[in-house]
Amino acid sequence: MKIPELLCPAGSMEALDAALHFGADAVYGGMKRFGLRAFAGNFDLPELREAVRRAHTAGARFYVTMNVYPFDDELEAYVQSAREAEKAGVDAAIVSDPGAMVLLRREVPGLRIHVSTQTSTVNTPAAEMYRDMGCERVILAREVSLERIRRMRQALGDSIQLETFVHGASCMAYSGRCLLSAYLTGRSGNRGECAQPCRWQYAVMEEKRPGEYYPVAEDERGTYLFSARDLCLMPILADLYEAGVSSLKIEGRMKSEYYVAVVTGAYRRALNLLAEDREAFEKELPELLRELRNASHRDSDTGFLLGNPETPGEAEGFHQEREYAARVLGRDEASGKTRLVLKNRFFAGETLELMTPNGIRLVTASPILREKTGETVETLGIAGETILMDLPEAQAGDFLRGPVRNHRK
Repeated sequence: MKIPELLCPAGSMEALDAALHFGADAVYGGMKRFGLRAFAGNFDLPELREAVRRAHTAGARFYVTMNVYPFDDELEAYVQSAREAEKAGVDAAIVSDPGAMVLLRREVPGLRIHVSTQTSTVNTPAAEMYRDMGCERVILAREVSLERIRRMRQALGDSIQLETFVHGASCMAYSGRCLLSAYLTGRSGNRGECAQPCRWQYAVMEEKRPGEYYPVAEDERGTYLFSARDLCLMPILADLYEAGVSSLKIEGRMKSEYYVAVVTGAYRRALNLLAEDREAFEKELPELLRELRNASHRDSDTGFLLGNPETPGEAEGFHQEREYAARVLGRDEASGKTRLVLKNRFFAGETLELMTPNGIRLVTASPILREKTGETVETLGIAGETILMDLPEAQAGDFLRGPVRNHRK
């Protein structure tokens, strides 16, 4: 059985590099306009060319997000952006609006089109319609169950690719088509500007009892009325693999490069195990789930894949079992040490974890040499500073992580 593509988020150049280093088959990212993550780093045209070059050099594909719903007065610029993306070498554009699809097929015929999950595609006739429009792939709505995916795959054969989300945040609106942010803040989620009001805390107030607030689903962290749990399909990845999905997508263009590295690495390892046999995957599943908990996340479930979500409206707070300490830049030939970019404080002598594409290794932190000043220190808490350490096991693109700390102390 063909291994599905592992498709990972690239909200910044650092996240793109992390995805490629830890085994992504493809990445997706946006330009400065027309994507649904306006507050991600995104890429201007020179950066897009460089991002595509890095992806292709690594043997991976780059898909550009153009999944806003454009108004008439934006169509000329929309088409021009698509032409620029095609010239930059992107492998496909992710598009939501059917009119925009028709326009792009006519005006930029060489640009492949992937149908965004924002179209809420949930059945075979819809997929056939997009296929007949010349689209190469449909990204299914998150509401489609595993059994329905199987049936769609059987009905469609190889006539169009099917992609589904496997990990990350989920929106309470249908396939993300939400107006809550537009009404409450004037920032439309369908224009890439979502303020995530579904994550805010809410209470109910009865009309004749002004000022008396009643919690809806409260614990010590607060009340979260609309906030969905994160999606994590690792527990049923073997079934999804066997269903014949073409691409498995990780959500997270607003996430850090460390998050992308952790999640990409875990799913890459899982797919490699499934390529051997299901038993090998099942044996390692508990460890894979533990690894995912090292990145910042909310409580998770399998979404709608096995029926209704377990506890809708009860995703509270974030959890993380390991913390991003530093990213490896490579070897410093003059000193023989390893150059890193610091993210969070750690201490000389402390046992840290070195994240590599081949697994996790325990290492002991050596004294830290500050490249900027030349002084050697036992600890440092200045994020973004370049440091040097004795870390011969590390390669460029690896990450160091350590225990989660309270950085206010």
